[in-house]
Amino acid sequence: MAPKSTTAEKKPASTAGKAPASKVPAGKAPAKKAVKKAPASGDDKKRKRKTRKETYSSYIYKVLKQVHPDTGISNKAMLILNSFVNDIFERIASEASKLASYNKKSTISSREIQTSVRLILPGELSKHAISEGTKAVTKFSSQGKP
Repeated sequence: MAPKSTTAEKKPASTAGKAPASKVPAGKAPAKKAVKKAPASGDDKKRKRKTRKETYSSYIYKVLKQVHPDTGISNKAMLILNSFVNDIFERIASEASKLASYNKKSTISSREIQTSVRLILPGELSKHAISEGTKAVTKFSSQGKP
């Protein structure tokens, strides 16, 4: 016969198939759990929100309409242009970062961007990009702070 255990170690005879007792402080009633109502449409599953994907497609479309108002663009072409913009942005940003680190600066300014555009883009494309960038910086600088 097994020796009797002390009162501190008392356990129920059979705990198989039972959930552990919830620990509720003495004197307090257990909190009521909110009952979730089924959606009106009859779906039992929650609708997952579509994850946002940031692209340049709306801006590309606006520029296309400025240049060629009667021309459309396919989804495949838009994906290609979006990849192109991301690639060029990455190249310019990494080159500007290198230039800033060479000059022991922690901030990328318009000067680093301009130099990296000169280094990355070829010939006439570089000149047009620099003139457009200069125009944008001038317009931004001329706007006073509210």
